[in-house]
Amino acid sequence: MNQNRIFRRFGLWPLTAVLLFPIAGFAQGDEIQVYDGGLAPKGVFNLTLHNNFTPKGIKTPSFPGAITSDKSWNGVPEWALGVTNWFEAGLYMPLYSVDQNFGAKLDGFKLRALFAVPRADDRKFSYGVNFEFSVNAKHWDERRITSEIRPIVGWHLKPIDVIFNPIVDTNYTGGFKNLEFVPAERIAWNVSTSTALAIEEYADYGPLRQFVAGRDQGHQFFAVIDHNTKYLDVEAGVGVGVTRGSDKLTLKLILSRDLNIH
Repeated sequence: MNQNRIFRRFGLWPLTAVLLFPIAGFAQGDEIQVYDGGLAPKGVFNLTLHNNFTPKGIKTPSFPGAITSDKSWNGVPEWALGVTNWFEAGLYMPLYSVDQNFGAKLDGFKLRALFAVPRADDRKFSYGVNFEFSVNAKHWDERRITSEIRPIVGWHLKPIDVIFNPIVDTNYTGGFKNLEFVPAERIAWNVSTSTALAIEEYADYGPLRQFVAGRDQGHQFFAVIDHNTKYLDVEAGVGVGVTRGSDKLTLKLILSRDLNIH
């Protein structure tokens, strides 16, 4: 397994902001990552287990009937296949959550197509774009169908990595007027070939046509440690929200490995 594999495919799937509920509009997501353009090798399957728990989060649902962030557990298995040296296909299924009001729930599924420059981890400058298509349960999003477009730009400066994902979300209503800007970024220090320490930020500014007020935006900062072993890649992080539109405390754990199907 590539020694930098744990740094790939980091991102966040924030829900579309609900303008009628500006304080509670930025709900939890099933994956909390920043993508750096790394791809599974051609013909190789990879399984990544995303889990996050919010001990102290927003207590008001982002829309009537929605699950709430506070004390909720969310996650999803991500199944990925390296199709070519520049294309990786992915399936997130099943998305799940457990909250205080609804208990355990299935939240839907997502399809993913990631296009990136080959061998992104080995390049000083890397780039790509990821597309996601989501089918959502009623308690997870007001819209049955949503999508994201995630451009990827990164610099591997040895031992420092700088990655930026200027993500745009859509719920297919109102055309360009309802596009949401939800960027993520990561700065990592590679302590060794198997361990890295990182700071990540996940934000939700609201609609591109007019950002919401600063205090109502989502801004959450994570302290993260990544560690690779022969059998498993592990990422753990603690996130702190700095605005009233953010969950105050979130824990994330991501486990990943390539699957030997031969």
